[in-house]
Amino acid sequence: MSNMVTPLPHHALSAKVPADHLPFKTLNDLEPLSGILGQERAVEAIQFGVAMQRPGYNIFAMGDSGTGRSSYVTSYLKSEAKRRTPPNEWVYINNFTESHRPKALEFAPGHAAEFEKEIRSLIDGLMATFPAAFENPSYQQQKGAIDRAFNEQYEAAINKVERVAVKIGVAMFRDASSVSFAPMKEGKAIEESDFAGLSDEERDDFQNAVSHLEGLLNEELLSLPLWKRASYEQLRQLNLNTVKEALDPLMATLFEKYQDDAPVQEYLQAMRSDLDKTIIDQLADDKASDNRDEIGRRQMYEEMYLPNVAVTHSPNGGMPVIYEPHPTYRNLFGQVEYSSDQGMLITSYRLIRSGSLHAANGGYLILDAEKLLTDHYLWEALKRALKSKTLKIEHPYADMGLMNTTTLSPQDLPLQVKVILIGSRDIYYLLQDADPDFQEMFRVLVDFDDTLKRTKEAELSFARLMKDRIDKEEYANVTRDGVAALIEYSSRLAEHQREMAAKIGDVFELLGEADFVREMARDESITADHIARALKAKKHRTGRVSEKIIEEIIEGTVLLESEGTAVGKINGLTVMQIGDSHFGAPARISTTVHPGGKGIVDIERESNLGQNIHSKGVLILSGYLGNKYAQRYPLEISASIAMEQSYGYVDGDSASTAELCCLLSALIQIPLRQDLAITGSLNQYGEIQAIGGVNEKIEGFFNVCNARGLTGTQGVIIPKSNANNLMLSDDIIDAVKEGKFHVYAISTADEALHLLTGIEPGVADEEGNYPEETISAKVIERLEAISKLGEEDEEKEEDEDDVKNHSSKVDSSSSKNDQGKKEPKKN
Repeated sequence: MSNMVTPLPHHALSAKVPADHLPFKTLNDLEPLSGILGQERAVEAIQFGVAMQRPGYNIFAMGDSGTGRSSYVTSYLKSEAKRRTPPNEWVYINNFTESHRPKALEFAPGHAAEFEKEIRSLIDGLMATFPAAFENPSYQQQKGAIDRAFNEQYEAAINKVERVAVKIGVAMFRDASSVSFAPMKEGKAIEESDFAGLSDEERDDFQNAVSHLEGLLNEELLSLPLWKRASYEQLRQLNLNTVKEALDPLMATLFEKYQDDAPVQEYLQAMRSDLDKTIIDQLADDKASDNRDEIGRRQMYEEMYLPNVAVTHSPNGGMPVIYEPHPTYRNLFGQVEYSSDQGMLITSYRLIRSGSLHAANGGYLILDAEKLLTDHYLWEALKRALKSKTLKIEHPYADMGLMNTTTLSPQDLPLQVKVILIGSRDIYYLLQDADPDFQEMFRVLVDFDDTLKRTKEAELSFARLMKDRIDKEEYANVTRDGVAALIEYSSRLAEHQREMAAKIGDVFELLGEADFVREMARDESITADHIARALKAKKHRTGRVSEKIIEEIIEGTVLLESEGTAVGKINGLTVMQIGDSHFGAPARISTTVHPGGKGIVDIERESNLGQNIHSKGVLILSGYLGNKYAQRYPLEISASIAMEQSYGYVDGDSASTAELCCLLSALIQIPLRQDLAITGSLNQYGEIQAIGGVNEKIEGFFNVCNARGLTGTQGVIIPKSNANNLMLSDDIIDAVKEGKFHVYAISTADEALHLLTGIEPGVADEEGNYPEETISAKVIERLEAISKLGEEDEEKEEDEDDVKNHSSKVDSSSSKNDQGKKEPKKN
């Protein structure tokens, strides 16, 4: 066996930034870096995705939140969009024949708002022209002439009847709506009371005269409907001529300007025809004109003729880049709104509201995948729109019978948009598995790495990115040592000495908190001291639970020793997660062993607290023991392993090495050092594999030892493959440097046993025998003894069975002898 593993030197416990990697005094000496740090693969992918214009090449940007994926994607798209031609604009207009099916007009960039302005000018002209055109003396004279001609015909017929009535002695009376007759006497009409005093002959004569007059009146007025119709036609033509004379100059400019645009020409012609009817109906009638004020008439014109601009673009603004933070059906596809009129819901083309797809049409639409997928109907609607290349406004739940109000069906618009989904890896793989259309429609994957290589060039680029951040946020300047502290913090987040975390948002957050600390201290620049104080303050804010656990260990509420030795007990290292807070917490692992056949019992699993990976680690432990120690003698033991005073779920296999050492200690009654804590994943051949959270685990045990007082022998045992993951705090590095604390890196279980027991594990010779007094030899001896106990028990059982069998045979022979003896015959 080789010598015992030596502790790691203090300089191996972290990766400090060399001075020559940051050749500046402060960030003011650098030019800012606008863009993203590293991520060459993602940059190449998005460049391809934006350049590829074929159908189905939409983009999914995959990565963790905070890696800069959203900001970079947005900034890159905007930079590319500026160099491209902006798409056309759309407006919704009234459909005068089918008002529930509004139409849409397409305009070149910048022209939709201009068209709306022109229609507003036309409405201004209508307000100024009408009803003034109908109040013009010329119009009034012509209208009066038409009325007089009708009245003259009517009067002539009435006068003729009246003359006949006078001749036959009947008085005729006229009012606005009727004609009546009365008898005359001495040239005067008599009263009704006097009429009763007339003789029967006189009354009969009068009745006959009235009958004659009524017949004559009917004959004379027989052509009255024709007169009225002719008068109405003359008035209608007068109104049309009046409207035409006033309206043609107002619209002539529009017709001339859009003479080459057939859809606009068609709309102007339809509007011109509708204006004839609307103006005459609303304004030519004096009563209707009196009942509608100027504001009401303007509102009427706007609701009927003013275009509803759905989307506009600057002629020099490039393609649109739209980020929709709240993707709902209405926000994406638009909607038809309603207004209340005397308790009834009404709508019109003016109440069509465009969505993000309208704004992004012809450009790029950025969506959060997680938010989009909360509504399955929305995801399906988006896929339909992308497949059909059609933008359709409809009620999202109309097909389900949840929409009873009559609504509009606006004209569908052609859709040409590239959608960029931003989401996590889990969502990407979920969509790949669950939706067969996803891979066909989102063929470009932009994969943002979680970590970046920490090279000299990358560290300098990191510093330039910090320069860009302080310029944008107006933070104070940062010194070289401050930048180095941020880089080291980024490596701590990445859990690797030669890498930095791509999750740059956490670094920006720390930078902002450090600037606050600097401001409170009234210092000029942000230094490493401000970074350290900001980290300490953050740890204190979120460290209530971890501090409470340490207090309970110190007080003895939680049993855990940091000195001395013990059999069947060992200090394991765990990481606890509460919300977004992660911290290390040491835990005692205990084992009991006795002869039996149950094997290794995982108490955590039996109590439904051990999760799958933890249970896997215990099963691997059984495989290792059987492979190494049970080649000659069976592993006839019953062992129970427990994580003491653990009342929550336990997962992960990082305790398997500790459980092995603890089990062997209990098996052969060799004490283990309690001033050491251990973590590491064990495989079936005794090799120690890497684990996660190594920094937090080490700090958890160090905090306990430090609170009790460092003895100089305390330390932790970690997998050798985790040495590159060490980014420990300065407190631990200083303690290691002073020889008060130690970190051991091992690669085999035997090295762990050697450190914990001080006894050689032993190396087997060619025949498989281990040297005496080694751990392996003691284990085999113990298994042999247990096996012999089993053999003795079997022999004892066999002897007892033999005795029982022998007794049974003796009893049987006696019976036979008795049967063989015969009584003497009597003669």
